[in-house]
Amino acid sequence: MGSIYGKIFQISTFGESHGVAVGVVVQGCPAGISFDLEFIQSELDRRKPGQSRITTQRKEADSIEVVSGVFEGKTTGTPIAMLVWNGDQRSKDYSHIADQFRPSHADYTYFAKYGLRDYRGGGRSSARETVARVAAGALAKLVLSQLGVKITAYVSQVGTLKLSTPVEQLDLSLTESNAVRCPDPVLADQMFQYIDDIRKQGDSVGGVVSAYITGCPVGLGEPVFDKLHAELGKAMLSINAVKGFEYGSGFDGVEKKGSEHNDVIVKEADGTVRTLTNHSGGIQGGISNGEPIYFRVGFKPVATIMQDQDSINEKGDKITVSGKGRHDPCVVPRAVPIVEAMAAIVILDFYLRNRVIQMPS
Repeated sequence: MGSIYGKIFQISTFGESHGVAVGVVVQGCPAGISFDLEFIQSELDRRKPGQSRITTQRKEADSIEVVSGVFEGKTTGTPIAMLVWNGDQRSKDYSHIADQFRPSHADYTYFAKYGLRDYRGGGRSSARETVARVAAGALAKLVLSQLGVKITAYVSQVGTLKLSTPVEQLDLSLTESNAVRCPDPVLADQMFQYIDDIRKQGDSVGGVVSAYITGCPVGLGEPVFDKLHAELGKAMLSINAVKGFEYGSGFDGVEKKGSEHNDVIVKEADGTVRTLTNHSGGIQGGISNGEPIYFRVGFKPVATIMQDQDSINEKGDKITVSGKGRHDPCVVPRAVPIVEAMAAIVILDFYLRNRVIQMPS
């Protein structure tokens, strides 16, 4: 049950880190959408490992295979199945933890829940699973692009290094110009060096991915429990290593008075309704108001570090866990396309839900 997301545009992911393959079945994609395989592959390439020395050195082509739901370059309206074969598993790197629980991993909780676990790279709890999300999210992006919706994510913080420039003043086209995916080239160089230093110490560091959505129509979001920001929060918090989500003014908003925080509504000469400020982050009452949607996603330091740590084994004996294998010292550079993908899935699902809200007059 936990591997299915969405009401109309619905995805079901499958596969493990060291299994044969990972993949996704997408239901509810409208028929007649031009299926751009090159674009979907390019999104997977942004997420795949081995991009630089500050990412895991696991070598995966992550070549997408489309199994169903596409005919003569267009979606047919039937379930779309997409598959990526795993090719560079080194399961022997994990044999030493076959009965050991790594600190801050899902090892213990999976074992307690199911009575067994796939210890090879974390099995289903591995971020390898996000390959499927990115493939489905790329498909959602193809649909949203026809509706004028654009989703851009970028790294805004690594450790204590923070991007202070407001998003409206950033050149987001620079995001993909560096390995960190920060749109400020100078800060990106500092972040890269910091992550690399952490890597050499056998340690890890966390960070923040910010997202900015433009072109979103008014009216997306369902009262009361399916508010747009609630679903975005759920989608982001379901990503591996995410520890926090805030949208609009977020926690900074608690320091303001209502007179400072309220977004004044105006009607422009062309009839467009908008707000003079956007502390609401493009969402009011759980429903999009037409302004840009922006939010931040906090990622913890990667749990696997190349240092010895105290823990216990399945018998409850105290042991020392040694870090081995290939891991990211910081996940945020590769998390950028994952955040975009999950946002696209949420936005498209709500857009399709809106299609059945009002009867034509």
